[in-house]
Amino acid sequence: MSAEIAPLKIDEETRARLKVLFLAKNALWNGEGQPEDGNHAYYHREMRQVLEALKLNLTVTDKFDILYGKPEFDFVFPLLNRAGFFNSEMLCPLLCERAGIPYLGASPILRGLSDDKHLAKRAAEQVGVPTAPWAIFRNGGPVDLAKVPEGERFVIKPNASSASWGVHDAHSLDQVAEAIDAVHELGHDAIVEPFLKGSDVEVPVVTVGDPVILPMMIFRQADPSHLRNYYEKRDLVDRSQKYSLDFFENPTLEEKIAEYTRRLWDEYRPFDYGRFEFRVNEETGEITYLEVNLNCNLWSKKVFGLAAERFGWTQEELIETILADSYRRQGLMS
Repeated sequence: MSAEIAPLKIDEETRARLKVLFLAKNALWNGEGQPEDGNHAYYHREMRQVLEALKLNLTVTDKFDILYGKPEFDFVFPLLNRAGFFNSEMLCPLLCERAGIPYLGASPILRGLSDDKHLAKRAAEQVGVPTAPWAIFRNGGPVDLAKVPEGERFVIKPNASSASWGVHDAHSLDQVAEAIDAVHELGHDAIVEPFLKGSDVEVPVVTVGDPVILPMMIFRQADPSHLRNYYEKRDLVDRSQKYSLDFFENPTLEEKIAEYTRRLWDEYRPFDYGRFEFRVNEETGEITYLEVNLNCNLWSKKVFGLAAERFGWTQEELIETILADSYRRQGLMS
């Protein structure tokens, strides 16, 4: 599949004029040793290298502190999403709003909507996109197990988790209660859903004026009943025998998933780029919305980078397109 849309370019005047801050947890990692964040560290390092190759007027940091005073930047590229405290993904855009600095990605309120799986599922229901029944148990609030949807197996995880961090598997209400307590002890709200057999289809979306769907991919599971965990998603353990990342090539299901994605993205615009996820049972054709990840992983070895390559864009062209369209949207470049 080749690109029907040409990648965007940042003109030389804008490239030299704008002072850009790149903020990511592993932005300064030198590539030595085994990082605790697994493949995320390699992703952040690669992203810094891509931005340097684009010859931006670039400052790189791994801490929020640089945004506390009166920062002299024209644009911020925020990737410090999991900073070790609850709802940390909203802090960088909030600090940018406080300082009046344009930044890549959605506004703080939209980041909060997308990262709160309970609210995002409500938004999906509102636009007629099917999602699994669920129950939310806020940390510090009552735990009424009568709210738990029917099922024989359940998935319990932090309501704002990423990469299945803190996920639990349960086969009874007693186990559900234990899992909720464990999530609350982490300082997070807990969301409970029945387990759905199938594989996750990933829909990468980038805005070039309007949103564009890049080629869809599927984490095809050898065992559809396997529950992927954080260690597998971050490549901290060998998962090669459990699932593979393939291009999703089922025109009938692709068309339906694309329709659902178009219904969903209007809830989050403008967002510059994001990944919409669906659980798909390839045997029955059932499609269920899972979640949306704005400011998601752009690593060349993951969904976005591989999809962009099939679309006909290099990794540098993907990143430059995302930046250029955000610059244009925010009046930084004509």
